[in-house]
Amino acid sequence: MRRPPAHLPTPPPAAGEVIPGAGPVDRSAPRPPEDTPRQPARYAPEWLRLREAADAAARAPETLGPLRDRLAGCADGFTVHDLGCGTGSMGRWLAPRLDGPQHWTLHDRDPYLLHFAAAGAPRTAADGSPVTVETRRGELARLTPAALRGAALVTASALLDVLTAEEVGTLAAACAGAGCAALLTLSVAGRVELSPAHPLDAPVAEAFDAHQRRGGLLGPDAVWTAVDAFTGHGATVRVCPSPWRLGPGEARLTAEWLRGWVGAAVEQRPGLRARARTYLAQRLAACAAGELRVVVHHSDLLALCRRPAGGDR
Repeated sequence: MRRPPAHLPTPPPAAGEVIPGAGPVDRSAPRPPEDTPRQPARYAPEWLRLREAADAAARAPETLGPLRDRLAGCADGFTVHDLGCGTGSMGRWLAPRLDGPQHWTLHDRDPYLLHFAAAGAPRTAADGSPVTVETRRGELARLTPAALRGAALVTASALLDVLTAEEVGTLAAACAGAGCAALLTLSVAGRVELSPAHPLDAPVAEAFDAHQRRGGLLGPDAVWTAVDAFTGHGATVRVCPSPWRLGPGEARLTAEWLRGWVGAAVEQRPGLRARARTYLAQRLAACAAGELRVVVHHSDLLALCRRPAGGDR
């Protein structure tokens, strides 16, 4: 789930039921300059930091071999564009797993998040080669082959499911036009498993999936829409599972995910509100007691677009 936790509507929650924002503020994190422009953020930095370890553990390692093979010909290094980079977790995971000099261009609409991403970017590749970064503020809708000229790789994490079919088509066309690879990880797959089971699991999951699809967003349909878009441009595509597996060691993340998952379901179907409050309280209690296990299914997609004529990417 990409979105920061959403919360149950009125009436006001009982004490401790809903934590404002996406979790406690990490006051040890570097702060951006005071004059950094702000706008309503899609995702709270605290939520993105909270989920980073689970994201790293979930991403499919099966994509790395074919990706390394693709990049092996870039003797002088390569350029990566990280779309919707947030606080930069994708770069922190991937750059140290690839050899060779790398230049990362970090894209996000929120300059506040771009500050965190640049400040926390890795500086060395797997073989000790340098990694450099720059930031670029902008929207995916403006992405063109020209904007990706010279890139070897486009990456994104938990992005596809918050796009429309048109935006996915734009992304696939831009990557195909530039002849670069695309590694798009952690898209929701529309399946959640909770143990022990509860009768309200399925209704909440169905309402959440409907919320993910609101306003023309793809939600759980994103990966297969992307497969069609990339293969339509002649790319070779591989899809691998990348589930979150949350147990007692991830209790804080599980609790915040639960609040967001149930909150989005109730926002979509207000008739669930009364039952959902009891359900959420029970699930949070089980989480706090170390008795809850959750598997949130995601998918990773690797698309290897045809190289440009005469290119070495």
